Amino acid sequence: MSESDRIDDIREQKRRELLETETGEETDASTGVGVPDEPIHVDGASEFDRLTADHDVVFVDFYADWCGPCKQLEPTVEQLAAETDAAVLKVDIDANQQIAARHGVRSVPTMVLFADGEPAEQVVGVRGADRLGDLIRQYT
Repeated sequence: MSESDRIDDIREQKRRELLETETGEETDASTGVGVPDEPIHVDGASEFDRLTADHDVVFVDFYADWCGPCKQLEPTVEQLAAETDAAVLKVDIDANQQIAARHGVRSVPTMVLFADGEPAEQVVGVRGADRLGDLIRQYT
């Protein structure tokens, strides 16, 4: 490795560290985009598409405000956002029916794990944080 390459690597590492310090977010090494430590509430298809493209691993919780099991799952989703290297999105199926239909969501809660912008896994129903965290870690 040349001196110039080594300096570039150090600069990139420092840039990531500064971004983490300023935003409180981890940085995805391959994209340079911060990984939020809280769920992101998606508002529309273009935002959904951008977020699934910007992050290597994205865990999406399709939910409805009227859904009891969705409310039960909410603390787990927040925990996953805080403890994993995946970006965690929340999609209200009533407000975003087209996104839900595009991903075959027929009941809630449904969670879809995206890896490299493509759906990789789908889970329907309430699951524990350990099981969902293990699923996410398979892709990070």
